[in-house]
Amino acid sequence: MNKKDLRVVKTQNILYRTLLDLMKEKTFEEIKVSDICNQALINRSTFYAHYNDKYELLAEFIQELKNSLTGELKKNKNISNTKEYYLEMIKLFLDHIEEKRESYLAIMIHNRNSITMDIIYDVLDHDITSHLQQDNSLDEKQIPRSIIAKFYIGAVVNVGMEWLKSGNQYTKENMIEYFRVLIPDELNHKV
Repeated sequence: MNKKDLRVVKTQNILYRTLLDLMKEKTFEEIKVSDICNQALINRSTFYAHYNDKYELLAEFIQELKNSLTGELKKNKNISNTKEYYLEMIKLFLDHIEEKRESYLAIMIHNRNSITMDIIYDVLDHDITSHLQQDNSLDEKQIPRSIIAKFYIGAVVNVGMEWLKSGNQYTKENMIEYFRVLIPDELNHKV
């Protein structure tokens, strides 16, 4: 097993937090490596020992977020009822947003980054597509799986973003209940 040096992990975590803090104040494009180093209280040489530039730092941070979200969604594998699957997916996604609130605020609200959005869409698309491939109720007169996946991805991501932006206007339970009402009980996806 390849273990990372704890000093390396600590430095990377400091750099992640610093980048997120800076992204609350200004856009990613406005942030300089010197800004990150000054706020993190590290030397530029330390930064460059870990990353080639700020883009590599952001890419690694986003990859960590993607891996974390993928891990959370794996908890939803044993649900065969389609409606319950989608309800559990939104719950897991909202749980992840809640747990990583500062990260999501920085990269999805304060710095709406299309790369980040694409990664989140990709994770959800993979999860939904995998679920749809196991759904035996779909036949040849069905709505194409890709259309079904995009429909639910859009709903989950946009509702998640709305919940994040709204602060305390809605509870997580409110959002899940809204989905319970919006998703029909019988999902046969036939045209």
